[in-house]
Amino acid sequence: MDLNALLAIFGLFLVVGFVAQLVDGALGMAYGVISSSVLLAFGVPPAQISATVHAAECFTTGASSASHMAHKNVDWRLFLRLAPAGIVGGVAGAYVLTGFDPTLIKALVIVYLGILGIFMLLKAIQGPKEEEPQLKHVVPLGVAGGFLDASGGGGWGPIVSSTLLGRGHAPRYVIGSVNTAEFFVTVAISAAFLWTVLTGRFALPEGIAAQYAAAASIGGLIVGGLMAAPLAGHITKIAPPRTLLAGASVLVICLSLWQGYNHWPKLMENDVVAQVTHMVQAR
Repeated sequence: MDLNALLAIFGLFLVVGFVAQLVDGALGMAYGVISSSVLLAFGVPPAQISATVHAAECFTTGASSASHMAHKNVDWRLFLRLAPAGIVGGVAGAYVLTGFDPTLIKALVIVYLGILGIFMLLKAIQGPKEEEPQLKHVVPLGVAGGFLDASGGGGWGPIVSSTLLGRGHAPRYVIGSVNTAEFFVTVAISAAFLWTVLTGRFALPEGIAAQYAAAASIGGLIVGGLMAAPLAGHITKIAPPRTLLAGASVLVICLSLWQGYNHWPKLMENDVVAQVTHMVQAR
């Protein structure tokens, strides 16, 4: 692969990383989903997509968490419950992804997010209340979010942020706390992927060209994300709660529709779904 092609890949993913991190840092979700969607369009396998995105997020989430802490967007009680739980779920998800087809799980998540997005939008229309974070069920939510983030290529923000926002928590502190916890979850997931490589469970793409292309895409995602992170933390601090919740709800609905559209053909090819469809048609 020549230098111009590598620069083109780097430039593309710099823009993708900037936009994804700006949205993720301000609304608490979508870096993984946006980045993963672009990589998927290039034909990159799911396990490699998740590994690539999480490698970039080790840097971008660090910058994002620093920005949110600087702007005092973090509720530390919420963070201390989310981060350890997300690490456990993320490590498990990274290991499962390299030897398991998550098609059915992802379909259920897409439906869940669509329903939750509509619920969040209704709350935004009514006007969100600045309530103290309710800490019940936060630990299992963190485990589920970490697992789906690793196995689905971007689920921490949509699952965790959306659920907490849907409960009526103050958007500023939900977004800041979830983004800060994401740094630790991402590092743990990346370490788990590295372990699967070292043990031979997961193989990296072969060929010098593929390695250079992967490095260019990761580099672009990192640089773009680092550029956007400080701005995103400031937006979260100054934006009205209703605006944050409305923006997050519209984003969740759009992401669920987009993912559902792209996931439908794969779901129809799944063995379990094919058997159920055959049984229904036989009747």
